[in-house]
Amino acid sequence: MSLLEQYASRIGETVTSDWFEVDQARVNAFADVTLDHQFIHVDPERAAKETPFGGPIAHGFLTLSLLSHFAESSLPAFPDKVIGINYGFDKVRFLSPVRVGSRIRGKFTLAKAEERKPGQIQLVQSCAVEIEGSQTPALAAEWLSLVVYG
Repeated sequence: MSLLEQYASRIGETVTSDWFEVDQARVNAFADVTLDHQFIHVDPERAAKETPFGGPIAHGFLTLSLLSHFAESSLPAFPDKVIGINYGFDKVRFLSPVRVGSRIRGKFTLAKAEERKPGQIQLVQSCAVEIEGSQTPALAAEWLSLVVYG
């Protein structure tokens, strides 16, 4: 079975990662790296008093960036001599804030697997980041990646 056929056979398959706690130290570190020190993320006392969230929330882009961790820890590994390259997103929506101290996880459903050109397969994953105890996910996205081989 070709690599494309292997991926095509998994279309519709859903994989879910383990839970991951978003703590204040990680939010602060992300703020330092991105230079985004908005108080709703890094000042717990002020965020509790001045926002409807009851305390600090994670950056949306931190939540989005954790998709890489969730994918690596839950999706099948690439075969030898095959690499995955982030190709971008067709859609990203931040649906619910992630409160500091919450646990989140990634959920991935393979939606498409198509040959882009010889030696490249484009995958489209429907992704969600779920918040433990919440009916509404933190985010929903369509994530594109290239599988490069040959």
